[in-house]
Amino acid sequence: MHYYTFNIGDYASHTKGLSLLEDLAYRRLLDEYYLAERPLNGCSTTVARMIGMRGHEAEVDYVLRSFFTQDDEGCWTNHRADKEIQHFKLKSEKASQAGRASAERRLNGRSTDVEQSLNERQLTNNQEPITNNQEPKVKIQPRKSASIAKPDDVDQAVWDDFLAIRKAKRSPLTETALQAIQREADKAGWHMQQALQECVARGWQGFKADWVAAQRGQTMNKQEALEARNREVVERYNAELRAKGEI
Repeated sequence: MHYYTFNIGDYASHTKGLSLLEDLAYRRLLDEYYLAERPLNGCSTTVARMIGMRGHEAEVDYVLRSFFTQDDEGCWTNHRADKEIQHFKLKSEKASQAGRASAERRLNGRSTDVEQSLNERQLTNNQEPITNNQEPKVKIQPRKSASIAKPDDVDQAVWDDFLAIRKAKRSPLTETALQAIQREADKAGWHMQQALQECVARGWQGFKADWVAAQRGQTMNKQEALEARNREVVERYNAELRAKGEI
């Protein structure tokens, strides 16, 4: 043992009658006893040399006879120290058993995973091959979009530019999408040529009549604001002329 419990009050109550050298001898005897985890063997002279107190055999002998018990084989034992050592060994053994049990659980868990993996492989390898009575699995290929014909009233250049925009936006043109653009162009009163030209100019992949109406509204608002500003300038100019009496 490299450490042990030391009760200061208990020690002081049992050693208050010891001299300084006797107290030193007792502490060194306890340290040697706990470190070796066994009784002290030999006469007091031998034990004194063991704890580095050569020349103080009398003090060592007094402490041995006061706090230790000598058995038939001449070994000095201490009941309190033996109890602490036994408690330490039991605690260490429990910790060791818990560690071994944890290692076994981890090992068994890995073994189970390996066995499960081997069983899965065996099941896969043991699968029956497709026979003539079984229908083979057919992999369905995605349907490729058909090429959309250019409307007759649309120039080739405008058509190519519009298809390039759809491709850049990763939105291939379908017949349904083209019909939707035609409906919105009719709603806006535009030809398909004009609608696609607007899409190309603005980078649109589709066309909505509402977008055209919104653009017209914005244009009207800007025009109205410009006309109002012009009227304000003219009125201010006329007011200045009236103030000068020129009109």
